[in-house]
Amino acid sequence: MMLSIEISLSLQICRVLLNNEEINCLFEAPVSTAKNGPGELKDSECTPRGRHEIRACIGADLPDNSIFVGRRPTGQIYTDALSAEFPERDWILTRILWLSGLEVGRNRLANVDTMQRYIYIHGCPDSLPMGKPLSHGCIRMHNRDLLLLFDLVKVGTQVTIHE
Repeated sequence: MMLSIEISLSLQICRVLLNNEEINCLFEAPVSTAKNGPGELKDSECTPRGRHEIRACIGADLPDNSIFVGRRPTGQIYTDALSAEFPERDWILTRILWLSGLEVGRNRLANVDTMQRYIYIHGCPDSLPMGKPLSHGCIRMHNRDLLLLFDLVKVGTQVTIHE
């Protein structure tokens, strides 16, 4: 039994599949990928395509809406008041699934390295819309969906991001 994640950029959906079969979809949730669209180049703020794996699962057992900076929990919990104080901030909340590319020259190494670009599947304020590309390159999810996903997967889980 093998689980994998599929992210559709065109549908703005995340699915967890058993044995890579759509008929065996164990989980589905809306996401928000990059406002700048698909792309692999460093500093592009695009969502990288292709085959990846989860390199790190960060935040297990932390409270919902925990705030992360540089992949480290700050000890703060996201609130509407904090949002009002920092309206332009790209909030990384609850959990982080850090992705690493598997295709050399496409999403691994040199100026296209997904991991060096700090591309994650992560939580965001639940007030942000899903189903629309609005992120800075990462894959955003509402926190309740991310918590379900986080509990299904582990380091090494394969992730395919496609248009």
